[in-house]
Parts: sequence; structure tokens; C-alpha cells
Amino acid sequence: MIDLYVTRSSSDEDEGVQPHEKAIAAGQANPLYCVRNIEQHAFGRREIEIAEQEMPGIMALKARAKEDKPLKDAKIVGCTHINAQTAVLIETLAALGATVRWAACNIYSTQNEVAAALAHAGYAIFAWRGESEEAFWWCIDQCCAPTATWQPNMILDDGGDATHLMLKKHSAAFKHIKGIVEESVTGVHRLYQLSKANKLCVPAMNVNDSVTKTKFDNLYSCRESIIDALKRSTDLMFGGKQSVVCGYGEVGKGCCQALKALGCVVYVTEIDPICALQAAMDGFRVVKLNEVIRQVDIVITATGNKGVVTREHMERMKNGCVVCNMGHSNTEIDVHALRTPDLLWERVRSQVDHIIWPNGKRIVLLAEGRLANLCCSSLPSFVVSVTAATQALALIELYNAPQHRYKADVYLLPKKMDEYVASLHLPTFDAHLTELTDEQAKYLGLNKVGPFKPNYYRY
Repeated sequence: MIDLYVTRSSSDEDEGVQPHEKAIAAGQANPLYCVRNIEQHAFGRREIEIAEQEMPGIMALKARAKEDKPLKDAKIVGCTHINAQTAVLIETLAALGATVRWAACNIYSTQNEVAAALAHAGYAIFAWRGESEEAFWWCIDQCCAPTATWQPNMILDDGGDATHLMLKKHSAAFKHIKGIVEESVTGVHRLYQLSKANKLCVPAMNVNDSVTKTKFDNLYSCRESIIDALKRSTDLMFGGKQSVVCGYGEVGKGCCQALKALGCVVYVTEIDPICALQAAMDGFRVVKLNEVIRQVDIVITATGNKGVVTREHMERMKNGCVVCNMGHSNTEIDVHALRTPDLLWERVRSQVDHIIWPNGKRIVLLAEGRLANLCCSSLPSFVVSVTAATQALALIELYNAPQHRYKADVYLLPKKMDEYVASLHLPTFDAHLTELTDEQAKYLGLNKVGPFKPNYYRY
């Protein structure tokens, strides 16, 4: 028997009760959904409608493709952040013919009211803000586990957790999977590791390194959201502050540009000499973290690595230093090393902890080292529209591809699709593309309708 389950809580931060616990206690093995408070659905629907107004690309794709139903009979496991922008993507995939089951890739980024709105609309949503570690994996398993009525054939992942759990717990189900779409640095790294070890048994699309994701989501989105996240959580004044950004990829570049524009002194740490040279040419001093850790006011990680900021670093930080992560995983800052008897944790507001040393020194840790900007729900919907459209097209491509077009390996999104995503968003700016003449196209060796750049072109 399939049941639904929901906790009706008056508190958005009711971390003492995990909704799935009551479902398990009641013997409800296969609930239709599990969210914090279904009664918040009207508020969530309002958030979704607001997001739709700023997501022209994904809405245009929905309008153009809903008659053709390119995802008809697709059964998609989704494991991403669940917010108003993701809801627009989920409802677009459904309009294109897919059935979805969705869990959160981050225990703190879920907008409870949006999860409620999706559940109320009939979608299988398993997520709430403040999930426990056990609840996190339970929710993903509710999406991945095959049942009499559910056999997934596509995965849309952000961080690789759904792929990881399915390989570990439901490996036999991969014979039905047509492909994986992954949007984060961490998840893509895990896919390449699987491929190298010959453990990747289906094609996977690396959306993170597509031009539209890299340039627009990673750079332009983070350039705005890092400031909003820091302002909302700490009320910082940026002018004159000293900050260090660990990593000068697209996310790091966006963070540095934003901080510099508001008058911060910005340092950069890098392992890659090319990225380091870019940082230097952009006017940032490239340092080792130990060289500046005593003097900086803000530390931001954006590397996709682990152990970037250690307990030793945090011991040397000045009083009041703000520490946050803009990478996907919570491993960049060694938060585990701070959970010792000699340190006091004080929750001062939602997603903001003061870590207090015996001598009274304290540092400010955002989101327990998890993704800072999403935990503050500070995402520009327009930029997410670019990423959402890219994800949708990647799913359509893998789902409809002839059997032998893609092998069990990791692929980049075809350039033609990158260009199509960009074209969906140009009308917002009343932008008019110049068209090549036949003679010009012949001279450049291009098709008049694209693609206009080779795959190796660096935008």
C-alpha cells in the first residue's frame, strides 16, 4: 500500500522532529511524499509563480516542447536543491512528459513551502530543511528504490549522491537507466572517477562544464549571491574588509569580483598556475592561506576539494572572522575538527554559528560549512533559468538518443544545445542576433544556424 506522509509543524525550523520518523513508525514504507508542512503549499506556490517571471528560458522551452512530450515515459530521479527555481524545472519536466521523484542534495537548502507546493500538486517530493544525515539518505532512497509502480530510467543529480546510492544499493536497477545528468563539480569528479575505474555503466552528461552553466550559473550567479548570503547572515559592511577566496575557478572569480566591487581587499589561493596568473592579472594578490589567515575578515572556499580550511587555520583566525563555503560539498572546511569539547557552538540565527574558543575568541561559520548562498535562498532566478534549461535539454538528449550514440562515459553537452539555451534567454534583453550571409558562412566554414564555435573554444 502506498501512503502519503507529512508532518504539520508550526515551526519552519522544527529540527527536533524528522517527518520521515513518523512515517516509518506508522509502517508507511512507500509514502507518496514526505515534507515538513503541507499546509504551507499556498506560500510555496506564490514563490514558484514569482520565480517563473524571472525564468524566461525554461518557460519558453516548456511552451515549445510540451506538445511533443520529448520526455514521455521518462521516470526521473532528481537529487538537487529544492527551491522555487527547481520547482519550475520539475514542473517543466512533468509538462514534457516525465514522471519524477525528487530529494534534496543539501540538508539545509530546501524551501519547505516550495516542497509543500510541489507535494500538494501531486509530485513525489521527499525533502525538508534541516534533514538529519539518516533522513537525507532515506529521502534519496525513496526516489531511487524500484517498486511495483516505480522504475527509474533517468537520473538528474547535483553532487552525485543519487548516483552513489543507486550504485551501492540498487545496482540492478541500472539496466533500466538511460543516462545521468550531473551539474556540480563534486558530482562530475565522482563520475570521472567511476569512469576511470570502469564502474560507470551508463552514459552521463557533464552539465557543470557546459558553457551556459560555467559562465552564467557559476560566475554571474555567484557574483551576486555571495554578497546577498553574507549580508543576510552577518550584516557585514564590506568596504575595507580583508578577504581571501580559495579557488579562482568560475565561482571564485564571481566571488572575487563582487567583493572587490564593494571595496574589499581580496586575496586568492590557487593550486593551478593558469588560474593563479588570471587572478594576478585581474588585480588580486595570490597567496598561500597561511600567509594571510591571521589578518583576513572573511574566508570563502570555492575549490570543490576537501580540507582546504583546517582546524589549524581556524585556530589562527582573528576574532569575528567569517568562514563560508561556495563549493558544493561540506568537506572544504574541516567542520568536524571543530566539534570538540573545548569549543562552544552557539547558534545565533538560522544557519549562523559562533564557534567560541576557551579564550573568548570566536569565528562565524555559515551553514555548517555547506553551500552558503543556497542556504540563504539567495539565487537569481534568471541565471538558474539558464542552468535549468541546460539540464532539461541534457535529459532530453540522453533519453532520446539512439542506443549506440553514447557509450558508458562522461560527455559534455553538445555545443548546439548550449547555443540554443542562450538563444532562449536573449528575448528578455530585446537582443537581436546578426545572421551570417551565405558567403560569410562559407568563409568561416560554418553552418548559418550554428554551432558557431568549436568545442575547444574558450568563451
